[in-house]
Amino acid sequence: MTITSTLRSVSIFSRLRDEDMERLAAGVRSRTYPKKSVILFQDDPGDALYLIASGRVKVVLTAEDGREVILSTREKGDMFGEMSLIDGEPRSAHVIAMENSELLILHRDHFQRCVDEMPGIALGVLRSMCARLRDADSLIGGLVLLDVPGRLAQLILRMVDKDDQSLSLVDLTHQTMAQMVGSTRETVSRTIRNFVREGWIESARKRVIIKNREALEALVDYNPASAPKKAAAAPPEYSRRSSD
Repeated sequence: MTITSTLRSVSIFSRLRDEDMERLAAGVRSRTYPKKSVILFQDDPGDALYLIASGRVKVVLTAEDGREVILSTREKGDMFGEMSLIDGEPRSAHVIAMENSELLILHRDHFQRCVDEMPGIALGVLRSMCARLRDADSLIGGLVLLDVPGRLAQLILRMVDKDDQSLSLVDLTHQTMAQMVGSTRETVSRTIRNFVREGWIESARKRVIIKNREALEALVDYNPASAPKKAAAAPPEYSRRSSD
């Protein structure tokens, strides 16, 4: 794919006119990263936006003792680095290639010029950041409120391919999944075996295939196809009271 066609696949640029896309593409550079290489270190200067043309990366925090927590994974068509690009603060996490990856790099000066000339880009970035915040709210809620089976079900439902209801485990090992749900590899492996035994999923040939979506949704109270949503009731101590 050309740089222009790759940019067109990214949601924040998808509506640009052809001439605007050409101006944007003129300041973009392509770079490849081998599997397991560090693309960004936490606290690096935030001077560029990265777009994934191919491959997959993970965004991670690492403790002093070497433990790793995976905040998210990104793949073709996704981007990262937008927060530091906007606020000028250092990178908030490491980004590591999970497989051989090609990235398009858009530096701050060129990005800001394009935003000045094409304000629609800024709106697209805001939409993307809002989506990330919603995902973060969901993940934080899961870590606090769900047990390991619930968090693992949440992960599978979030990452599964919508067309064939399957999740590739070629690069998503049980250890990686454990780092994403705040557990251990042994617990994740045991939980997946339990899901298989219950008939909720099928695990074979490096893929997880959902067989009973409703059962997984029940573990996380996640059912987007349910009846019309009701406004969540406030906890009793925060209920609105009359001033009378």
